[in-house]
Amino acid sequence: MGSRLLVRKPLSVIREELKGEHRLRRVLGPLQLTSLGVGAIIGTGIFVLTGQAAHDKAGPSLMLSFVVAGLACVFAALCYAEFAAMVPVAGSAYTYAYATLGELPAWIIGWDLVLEYAVGSAAVAHGWSHYFQDFIGIFGVQLPRELRSAPFDYNPALGELVSTGAILDLPAILVTLAVTMILLKGIRESATVNAVVVALKLAVVLFVIVVGAFHVDPDNWRPFAPFGLAGLSFFGHTILGETGKGGEPLGMLAGAATIFFAYIGFDSVSTHAEEARRPQRDLPIGIVASLIICTVLYVAVAAILTGMVPYTELSIDAPVSDAFARVGLPWAQLIISLGAVAGITSVLLVLMLSQPRVLLAIARDGLLPRRFFGSVHPVFKTPWKSTFLTGIVVATLSALLPLRILAELVNIGTLLAFLFVCAAVLIMRRTAPDAPRPFRVPLYPLTPILGIAICVLLMFSLPTENWLRLAAWLLVGFAIYFGYSRKHSVMTASA
Repeated sequence: MGSRLLVRKPLSVIREELKGEHRLRRVLGPLQLTSLGVGAIIGTGIFVLTGQAAHDKAGPSLMLSFVVAGLACVFAALCYAEFAAMVPVAGSAYTYAYATLGELPAWIIGWDLVLEYAVGSAAVAHGWSHYFQDFIGIFGVQLPRELRSAPFDYNPALGELVSTGAILDLPAILVTLAVTMILLKGIRESATVNAVVVALKLAVVLFVIVVGAFHVDPDNWRPFAPFGLAGLSFFGHTILGETGKGGEPLGMLAGAATIFFAYIGFDSVSTHAEEARRPQRDLPIGIVASLIICTVLYVAVAAILTGMVPYTELSIDAPVSDAFARVGLPWAQLIISLGAVAGITSVLLVLMLSQPRVLLAIARDGLLPRRFFGSVHPVFKTPWKSTFLTGIVVATLSALLPLRILAELVNIGTLLAFLFVCAAVLIMRRTAPDAPRPFRVPLYPLTPILGIAICVLLMFSLPTENWLRLAAWLLVGFAIYFGYSRKHSVMTASA
């Protein structure tokens, strides 16, 4: 039984699948892939989580937090790029794990990617809702309190859930359903919409950096690290750095673990491998270029925000637009809110675009019902059934669960996926040293080893609650695997 759980999917089989029926349409070039990556990365992290992380965790040292989180992503991104060039099929880390670690580890990663993309999409929809309400508030329009947010939120100072007085987050539901309709139409249309929105988003981010630079007060950067440069915990017990009132770790590293959510998305580029025109060349370009662009912009925006407003006064829900209002530029609030609404929309679009493609790859292997999750629309060439289901699930989660819980749950799940990909590169170099590699990880084996180390470091910087939520999620995944997937596995049946 143990050998069946670890049966691997040979690279030759994966490549042969590219010649089968029901393939996706290859229409994406390097610029479009980079645009998809930037579209997925810059959004809720920069427009919402910067306020939470600086206010609650790191202060001005959030600039370094972005560098640390970015380094973890750079190492993982290079590992993703090597695999994406070797195995240009939908499935991302799931497919890579199946080829190197075996079926059960692949299922764990696939289930983990469902967490990253579906729950991540719900968190992004919440961020969109905050800025949309901020935008319409400029014109004196307010939604009823019952429809503004999730019914409860997590208060880190108290370490418990508190009621918000709301019933559901209506704007989050509406934007999720609207994006779902766009995605059902097709990848070319989705990529075009994304490219337009990304251009608008980058223009607003550059506006924030350039205009905000004239309103920076260097005194606001002192003290630079009010809670220290640490913030490392071990299953909820702070072992290095200060501790908050709710028992959570504080400091620069704790800030890095919190804003890691801001970087999820670069790996979504690899899920579009089957839609890339020249995947061996274009995928590494799209993955690495999008990450470098976003890291530079993140550090710059963190410096501007914490320089414009003391970190203790940063808004939690809409920190960027609020910072400009505080320095006497209320007119800029309109531009920023509009840009944030557009920018976060692109993140939601790309994450929800990626989720069905992971489900498609899993279904092809028999681990999920193929007739549903493996169904590709005959005209639009999109995985339309799983796209529709993704929209319903994301809308439900975004209506009922708060941003803070969603974001932290995505953080730990994504870090686990990155860790597996880095480990898979080490394994594949030993088990298949002669396999064609159009792109190779530089500084091997240092790069994947550092990627693993930083991922572990950041995972241990998250509170115990996140580990418990991850464990609960994985238990559900194990129930599905042993109840359905193992019995219907294509590779197990042929082993």
